[in-house]
Amino acid sequence: MFSFPNPVNEVSARLVAGGVVLMSVLTIALDQPWLTAVIAYGFLARVLTGPTLSPLGQIVTRVITPRLPLRERPVPGPPKRFAQAMGAVMSVTAAVLALGFGLHTEAYAVLGLLIVAATLESVFGLCLGCKTFDLLMRAGVIPPEVCERCNNIGLAAQRAG
Repeated sequence: MFSFPNPVNEVSARLVAGGVVLMSVLTIALDQPWLTAVIAYGFLARVLTGPTLSPLGQIVTRVITPRLPLRERPVPGPPKRFAQAMGAVMSVTAAVLALGFGLHTEAYAVLGLLIVAATLESVFGLCLGCKTFDLLMRAGVIPPEVCERCNNIGLAAQRAG
């Protein structure tokens, strides 16, 4: 149960990011700070279990993605898990600000940053968490064995460049 898929279907990852954008925009537009807890739960669930305990992850992987006329696009799991962890930090921060301290404006500012990152992922396929993961691997902060496939991709890109 407490595992993260590897590889991850990029199509599903982008759809989940789109769901995060939608939920975050609704949270701000409708001034419903309690939704920050729902968003935070989703990120924590996805970090710990992939889509298993995430309602959004389940809807996307079991209902939406299978019905799309797109072929699966597998990408390495560890960078996507890292990206989910970054989203968890941001969404938990927003929830604590909104629900713990009543700082709705500040919480919505943090959600705004999350909206930017999730929009880049969902619309353009640009995963900021994945880029950060790659930089940390290149800097030696994340050991190569965490993601051998990532390491091989990075080496191939370096050789090609």
